[in-house]
Amino acid sequence: MKNIVVLVSGSGTNLQRIIDTIDSGEIRNAKVTLVVADRECFGLERAKNHNIENILIPRGKNFSSELAKVIPENTDLIVLAGFLSILKSEFCENWNGKIINIHPALLPKFGGKGMWGMNVHNAVIEAKEIESGATVHFVTPGIDEGEAILQKSFEVTAEDTPETLAQKVHQIEYEIFPIAINKVLGNE
Repeated sequence: MKNIVVLVSGSGTNLQRIIDTIDSGEIRNAKVTLVVADRECFGLERAKNHNIENILIPRGKNFSSELAKVIPENTDLIVLAGFLSILKSEFCENWNGKIINIHPALLPKFGGKGMWGMNVHNAVIEAKEIESGATVHFVTPGIDEGEAILQKSFEVTAEDTPETLAQKVHQIEYEIFPIAINKVLGNE
């Protein structure tokens, strides 16, 4: 059984998707052993509702070192699911190849500092992009610079708004996140 730690900052819908796909067997041979949040959020409630150990570590300069203290040694994968804090280089290097993130754009476009949530979708519309999508990628010290594991795109139409892009991207995230987790865990 592979052990997954999930980091969250918000409502935890991608966390819920991970839990549900583990329960259904779509993600095989895995369990979420710990959920860590960097702020009070509904993601912690989702963890409690599923009897998953959960910890709040407030954002700040010591976040990565505090996080390092609570990650179990037998962790096989750390998943950033709507997690907004930036992890320190040392933490990323210690868990190299075992940390993944889902990003609401087709990296390398629209990645980096400040590129999260509606900021990404506004930038896609302003740039008059003809496609958007989501990327699951490895986390490295460079923000959104890690190797892509899986991407899926869709056509951006003239009628699309940042809000409609957010909805479309979220559906793609639900689709590709379990596939990417299986791939990284060697469950292919």
